[in-house]
Amino acid sequence: MSSSQQPDPNAIPDTQLGLTEDEIEILRHGQQAVAAAGSSSSRAASRASSQGMLMMDSSSLSALGRHFDRVMQHIQQRLEYLMEQSQIVTLSVYDQSGQLIDNADAEIARYHDIMAQIDELELDFDRIRHIRDIVRDYRRRAEELERELDRSGGGGSSRRDRGHRSHRSHGSSGRHRT
Repeated sequence: MSSSQQPDPNAIPDTQLGLTEDEIEILRHGQQAVAAAGSSSSRAASRASSQGMLMMDSSSLSALGRHFDRVMQHIQQRLEYLMEQSQIVTLSVYDQSGQLIDNADAEIARYHDIMAQIDELELDFDRIRHIRDIVRDYRRRAEELERELDRSGGGGSSRRDRGHRSHRSHGSSGRHRT
């Protein structure tokens, strides 16, 4: 664990997160979008992103998590709209198929286009959910580390904390490191 591998101890290479290239691109885009908010942690996250790193502090991870929640909400709304449209198209095709074959063909083409958009959005949704889940896990780990660091400075509560930690990990020994 040499410090030369990670010049910033609050960041890790985004290539070590278990993401596909497309997901890494989405993660980096998300970090850049968060940076547009203009906070100092957002600017630090943007710098880290441009260097292929993910900031591991809880503030950056929280902002990134909120961003992905908003993106997923937008995708979900778009999916719902497109599904409604596909039902309308389906009913329209059914009602008009006997009378207007040409119109039905246009609606079917529109339906295929809508379905392709739905497939693409569902894929994006799954990718972003995967990224968000990883970000949430790292955020949880970062918060646990921060709490552990706070407690280690407290002195007398370390015995109680150790007991609590071993109870939560169901008897496993050792510390979890990220």
